[in-house]
Amino acid sequence: MNLIAPLITPDTTLLDMSFSSKKKLFEHAAELLAQTHGLKSTDIFTSLFERERLGSTALGYGIAIPHGRIKGLKDASGAFYRLKIPIEFDAPDNQPVSLCFILLVPKDANERHLQILGELAQLFGDDAMRSKMLAADTPSELIALLESWSS
Repeated sequence: MNLIAPLITPDTTLLDMSFSSKKKLFEHAAELLAQTHGLKSTDIFTSLFERERLGSTALGYGIAIPHGRIKGLKDASGAFYRLKIPIEFDAPDNQPVSLCFILLVPKDANERHLQILGELAQLFGDDAMRSKMLAADTPSELIALLESWSS
């Protein structure tokens, strides 16, 4: 069992989406996750956007892990986006992002938040896994890939 697979559902696993900017991506994710958790989309968007202003959450290799702390959220949650057209994310390798895991954690999360981020970095650092994520045909197939992965 890993920490990542339980964070997403078929409803929060979106494949071949198109956005003109990371701001538009954050707006979409904020709406989606607000509906899923009964939260305010403005709170989610603000948290993601403010974190991104501190420094890009892009890791390189076409990967980004935007994340934010959300008041009123009980457990960590996420949304997985595979983008049809990669978007600019100020990545360290200057590559646009095509795989994006948006992570929300409770306002007071500490150790678990860092464990999840570390595991996401390991997952996305795996070349074979990235290729499989890019090739998955359905959200269920992508979730099964994440469930089968271990660090």
